[in-house]
Amino acid sequence: MENRKSLSLVICTYNRDKFINAALQSLNKQSLDKANYEVIIVNNNCTDNTATIVDAFIKNHPEIDMRQVFETNQGLSFARNRGIKEAKYDIITYMDDDGIAAPDFLEKILNYLQKNKKVIGIGGKVIPLYETKEPDWYNPFLRMMVTAFDFGEQVFKCKGKRYPAGCNMTYTKQLLIDSGGFNNALKWRTDDKYIYNVVSQINDNIYYVPSIKVQHFIDDYRTTDENFDKLSRLLGSEERLRIGASNFFPFIGKVAEYVFKYFASILIAFYFGIKGQWVKGKYVIRFRKLALEGLLKG
Repeated sequence: MENRKSLSLVICTYNRDKFINAALQSLNKQSLDKANYEVIIVNNNCTDNTATIVDAFIKNHPEIDMRQVFETNQGLSFARNRGIKEAKYDIITYMDDDGIAAPDFLEKILNYLQKNKKVIGIGGKVIPLYETKEPDWYNPFLRMMVTAFDFGEQVFKCKGKRYPAGCNMTYTKQLLIDSGGFNNALKWRTDDKYIYNVVSQINDNIYYVPSIKVQHFIDDYRTTDENFDKLSRLLGSEERLRIGASNFFPFIGKVAEYVFKYFASILIAFYFGIKGQWVKGKYVIRFRKLALEGLLKG
C-alpha cells in the first residue's frame, strides 16, 4: 500500500554552486518533521564547487536524511530519472537547484496528498526572485522564460498548458515508473511538460495547489538578450525532440501551432503598443520567431 507519510525531495544540479546552498538551507528549515523526508542531490557532472558545498552541508546537518549521488549521463531527464531510482519513498517531489522552498513546502504537499487519496500529482506556485529587478520585457506571455507559474489562488485540476512546473512538481513514484519516466532525449526544460502528458494519460488526478510555494532565483544573466535568445531557440528545439520530427502529422501540427502563435504575437505586440509597452510586445514577437526557428531547425 502506498505510503503518503513521507516523501523524497530530488534536486538535480549542474554547475550551480552560486545557488545550491540557499536551496539546501530552505530544506533545512522545513516545518515537516525531518524523519518524514529525504533529500537526494543528483550531481549531473558538475565541474564547479557544487559537490564540495553539498558534502559540507551534509556533514554539518546530520539530522537531515540527505545524500549526493552522481549521474554521469548528461541531461536533466537523465538526472530526474536517477532521482526516481534513488528515492526510497512513494512520493517524489522535484525542486530546482536555484529554488527556495517555503518553510511549509513539504508539509503542505504531504497534507494535501493524505487528505486527497486519489490525487497522484501536484504542482504549486513558482515565484521568480530576481537578483536585481524584473526585466522590462516580462509579461504573462513570457512567463516560461523565468519559470513563473502562478495560476491564481484556487485549487484546480491541471489541464492543457496548466501543469506542474519542474521547479515545484510532485508525483507518486509508481506513476513515474509506470509512465516510463522522463524522456532522456530532452536535455532542458520540456521534460516537465512531457512527464505531465504521459502520466496524465494513465491517471489525470493532478492538481494545482497554490499554497505550495517555491521561489525561483533569477540572476541578471538569465534576463539578458543573449540568454533570452538561447532559451527561445531551445524551447522550440526541445519541442521538436519531444514530438519527434519524423512523426509527421504531430510535427506538422506543432509547426502550424507555432506559426499561428507567431502571427498572434504581432497582435499581442500591437496590444502592448497601445498601452505604451512596446518593449513587452517586441519581445513577445522575438520569442515566437526564435522558438519557431528552433522547432524547424532543431
